[in-house]
Amino acid sequence: MIVRARVVVTMDGPPIENGAVMISGNRIVDIGTFPEISARHSGQELVDLGEQALLPGLINAHCHLDYTCLRAKISPQKSFADWVGAINAEKAKLSEQDYLASIAEGFAEAKRFGTTTIANLTAFPELISQVKLPIRTWWFAELIDVRHPDRARELVDLAMDALRCAPDLGGGIGLAPHALFTASANLYRRCEAIAQHENILLTTHLAESREELSMFHDASGPLYEFLKSVGRDMSDCGHETPFARFTKIVGGSGGPALPTEWIVAHLNELAESDFEQLEGSTRKFHVVHSPRSHDYFVHSRFPFERLRSFGFNVCLGTDSLASNKDLSLFAEMRALQRSEPALSPKAVLEMVTVNAARALGKPQVLGRIRTNCLADLIAIPCNGAADVFEKILAFDRPLDWVMVAGKT
Repeated sequence: MIVRARVVVTMDGPPIENGAVMISGNRIVDIGTFPEISARHSGQELVDLGEQALLPGLINAHCHLDYTCLRAKISPQKSFADWVGAINAEKAKLSEQDYLASIAEGFAEAKRFGTTTIANLTAFPELISQVKLPIRTWWFAELIDVRHPDRARELVDLAMDALRCAPDLGGGIGLAPHALFTASANLYRRCEAIAQHENILLTTHLAESREELSMFHDASGPLYEFLKSVGRDMSDCGHETPFARFTKIVGGSGGPALPTEWIVAHLNELAESDFEQLEGSTRKFHVVHSPRSHDYFVHSRFPFERLRSFGFNVCLGTDSLASNKDLSLFAEMRALQRSEPALSPKAVLEMVTVNAARALGKPQVLGRIRTNCLADLIAIPCNGAADVFEKILAFDRPLDWVMVAGKT
């Protein structure tokens, strides 16, 4: 079919006025102005979107659909440790069917807000074979061995068995040791070994809160006391920052030579010594910022400009609805723009398209409208002479037209 729109925002060059895209199967096979595409592909079915901007589907690089059902259930807490306790209390009330319903509701909401690809961390990989996928999904098994660090190999092997049964809509799988304070060094290393052997992705939460920094650097604070009370071995605390410990675990004795497969969520709390390591690192990883969840927790200012100036690929995610209002990446983009007003609307949009596609290892087929890219497309109303990128960021409603893998 030919899809025509007032403007086609390719993220691969300037927007095309009166543009059109030719789609065959699940791929884009041609792009240009509507007269050009009509002439080259006469007789094809035409979908004329009218006064709309056609753009690549958005990519959510960090989400927990398990907790869609916890929207507005947990008010901001006095400490991050209190929030951990609160979400654990809510999770204890949920059944497998609750989680399946929560994941399904989350997928539907994400798609309504223009997300066509999602990196979803799930604590229940054994459930994903029962999930019907409406959008392209990377499933990450979220792993915690805080009470049983001797079970790292068993946990990873069980997770991989479940992930291999995941429904497929052209996405992928990965492993997610939750965080340094809940996952052992053995678990991180086992995940890394499996990921390298299986060629899958890795993600983790790192340096998210001031309490995590206090725990590892000073062996003190509410998170330290909470985890000590549940029996965690605290011998790794009181020596270094979370980031420094992470580089030792996954980078070996060579320091911060981190594999590019790691997608690191948050990275809010960094010491000056961490920035020195980051600046000198020859291998860069991907960083996911969740602006509205960040505001919910009142974390320290996210070091966006410094990370970007060091060459790190920064993208956006919604995090979970246990700390956010909805799954709209448009709202995340606006929140980022409020905190980074010097950033152009186009650069903001890149963080949920081309940057996120790089993080998932698919820069050639996701995040752009170009020949041979996957036909994951969305359209939003666009008329008048205003800058099209400003129009896109200002959009604040569910979408009427979403295409995933060539199907609406």
